[in-house]
Amino acid sequence: MNTIGLIAFALVGSAKAIREDFDLFGIAIVGLAMAFAGGVTRDVLVLRTPLALQSPIEIGLGLVGVSLAIALQVVLASPDTHPITLVSDAIGLAAFATAGAIVATEAGVSAFGVVAIATINAVGGGAFADILLDRAPFILFEDFYATCAVLGGLAYFAAGAVGLAGSTAAGLCATVTVAVRLTAVSYGWELPTVRDLELPRR
Repeated sequence: MNTIGLIAFALVGSAKAIREDFDLFGIAIVGLAMAFAGGVTRDVLVLRTPLALQSPIEIGLGLVGVSLAIALQVVLASPDTHPITLVSDAIGLAAFATAGAIVATEAGVSAFGVVAIATINAVGGGAFADILLDRAPFILFEDFYATCAVLGGLAYFAAGAVGLAGSTAAGLCATVTVAVRLTAVSYGWELPTVRDLELPRR
């Protein structure tokens, strides 16, 4: 799950930086930030050394995603909105939500902790990448994104609560997250704002 998430999110983050005309170093930094920021935050919360600092393989996987994004830019007109990137983003979201839920469960946190860490692992990197791109994290004001990770984390905890095996719970978490995300993209789902909830004024 962690490997899939690293490559997928490094690709997506790099595609965002390419769209903003960053140079190659900037593209790599944004891509790696999106790949690692959520996982580093997760590891800090459960009091363990971040995986990104334990093995050069982790950085190598992130650089694979960066390279794929650059390659896609060469052959595609708009790689950041291409189905390949959108599907990669959904897969990365699901992979990191699942990885976060697994780590949180192994750390023995509460049900809220499992869902919270799954969500932070899934969306923390994207939020940090948006800050590097000098814009408000999009998960706070548009799209149906973080909610997908929340639902995946809930599915993982519920599966464990009824006695399903860890691998089954992980599969369910990933399936729920990616399915909801792709459905949201297909149908343009967004959470309502306060203005959407306001009653017509006379």
